[in-house]
Amino acid sequence: MNVLPRPAFWPDTGTSAGITAEPDLTESGVSGLQDIPPFSGSPYVVLNNNQPDFDAADLTTVSFETYSELDSLGRCGTAIACIGTDLMPTGERESISQIRPSGWQSVKYDSVDGNYLYNRCHLIGYQLSGENANEKNLITGTRYLNVEGMLPFENMVADYVQETGCHVLYRVTPVFEGNNLVASGVQIEAESVEDQGASILFNVYCYNVQPGISIDYATGDSSPAAE
Repeated sequence: MNVLPRPAFWPDTGTSAGITAEPDLTESGVSGLQDIPPFSGSPYVVLNNNQPDFDAADLTTVSFETYSELDSLGRCGTAIACIGTDLMPTGERESISQIRPSGWQSVKYDSVDGNYLYNRCHLIGYQLSGENANEKNLITGTRYLNVEGMLPFENMVADYVQETGCHVLYRVTPVFEGNNLVASGVQIEAESVEDQGASILFNVYCYNVQPGISIDYATGDSSPAAE
């Protein structure tokens, strides 16, 4: 495998949850969502040689956020935002416990950090958008997806925007198979706008899995994985 050039901006530490490991954006040879390999121990895989597929019209220095309507099964669609400091929150996150995303179940396992298998996962993270209980921006995601998969990329973008005052175009697409209520994973794409991706540029797929737990994505049911 070839290692992609290191972006000009890359924080040494995370901002929200003590994350210290920087994302490994090693080229995977995976061209797109149709070629996603089975989960094999890494929380994410690089897509399309790390190149996002944005429309030129969306690469603006004016902050915005757009969320898809829920589909007939109550599932979230793509969320896209141009992240700037004016979009980011200035206060603490409010409760989102009243939102029940598609496939939601409140279940605990001793093997899971924090015990709860599922989190209400923001597509566009709160630290980026300031969105609280927006049902169009919350999916049923494992603790592993939330912390090991998505958070390092959210932290990278948040740190860059806060330190430079520049903008990052950021898109998250939940991937559902058939009529499944729980997403198999999420695609995250990002590009720093002012420098045409010289600082932030990635296209990754994060797996909605929890090591040691078997998940029925059709319903959200789960059980300990067979040894």
